[in-house]
Amino acid sequence: MRTSFPQENGDVLETRKDFANKTADSESKPVKFPKAIKHRGRTVAKVYGKSKSYSRYRLYYRAAGRSVMRHFSTYAEALTEGERLKSELYSGKAAVLTGPQTRDALAALERLQGFYQSSGRRVSLLGAVSEFAEAAGKLNGRTLGDAVEGYLTTVANVKRKDIAAAVEEFITAEHPRTKSSDGARAQLSPKYAYNRAIMLRRFAASFPNNAVCDLAKEHLDVFIGGLAEMQSRSRNKRRVKSAKGRNHHRAAIRQFLAWAVRKDYLLVTHRLGEADAMRPEHANNGEIGFYTPAEFKALLDVAEGPMLAMIAIGGLAGLRTQELLRLDWEDLWRVKEHIEVTAGKSKTRQRRLVEIRPSLARWLQPFRAFKGGNLWDLREVTWQQHFVKLCERARVERKSNGLRHAFCSYAYALKG
Repeated sequence: MRTSFPQENGDVLETRKDFANKTADSESKPVKFPKAIKHRGRTVAKVYGKSKSYSRYRLYYRAAGRSVMRHFSTYAEALTEGERLKSELYSGKAAVLTGPQTRDALAALERLQGFYQSSGRRVSLLGAVSEFAEAAGKLNGRTLGDAVEGYLTTVANVKRKDIAAAVEEFITAEHPRTKSSDGARAQLSPKYAYNRAIMLRRFAASFPNNAVCDLAKEHLDVFIGGLAEMQSRSRNKRRVKSAKGRNHHRAAIRQFLAWAVRKDYLLVTHRLGEADAMRPEHANNGEIGFYTPAEFKALLDVAEGPMLAMIAIGGLAGLRTQELLRLDWEDLWRVKEHIEVTAGKSKTRQRRLVEIRPSLARWLQPFRAFKGGNLWDLREVTWQQHFVKLCERARVERKSNGLRHAFCSYAYALKG
């Protein structure tokens, strides 16, 4: 069985222009229901008014051998639809459909009408089918419902946050970890947090007015690749020549991205860490500098007070600078002939004992009366400034980690 069915055009079906003005004031005039819509004396459809049983206007017509009843909020809408049906059916614009196709099309239009009433959005039957076909073609057999559920649980929950604002929020959130409490060591080194903040602000400044969720691998490739080319004197844009320095930037960005995922500023499946530029570089370290015995003696000869004890411990026990700055005098005497580096003061956060050899014991002997307080009460930057001046007085070139490197080099030579 074949039935003529009106075709759609855009969001609504076309209506004759001569009817457009007719429906505007339809409800303002008394109407006798049911209102018959006729073509050449033949009733095509009927519009039924409201009643105690029905709170809406109803358009009744027959299609594909079955009765169809559609509901409308206003009489004008019902009348417009009825006139459109008549116009389409008798103007040669109707499509010929089989009975099942007609029933499916009518049911689909009913669904779209319900969608319009609940959401206020008009969608044509063609638009709905086209959008479904395009989406289904990209899902490789998965249902559209599964795709929507996945979107709602991932992408829809991501919050837009400007990169610069997110970086400042991250720095602020991490600040409490740089503070010690109850005498315990802070979870995060203040110096490390300070340097990381510089690197992340440099990163944020490279992408102004961009949201974290909009970051792509290309952004990271551009930023890391451009570090070695920065020529500005600004602290946030200074040139990063070494592979080690660029690796530090990569580590800082990874920590920021992990935090952004926890804050729902970034998808958990972002894969930004797989960018080509995020692969760590093999740092070609330069020659390790250390003090010769003559240079070490010169430093000891000009050092005074706690600085003397720290120079001796650094060169004759091999403690790191940060560990030296955390030591107190009791750590030198608590365990016989050993320096106790407690878990809270060790770089690895694991307790260890360092032997006090006879040469170191002689340099520490004048300090036996010191029982409490830190070896160094001032900040690290002050220690570094004092050490630079010490090297100048001793006429010794300052070498990075030279004391620890000297101890390790000579201890290895003795054991070899």
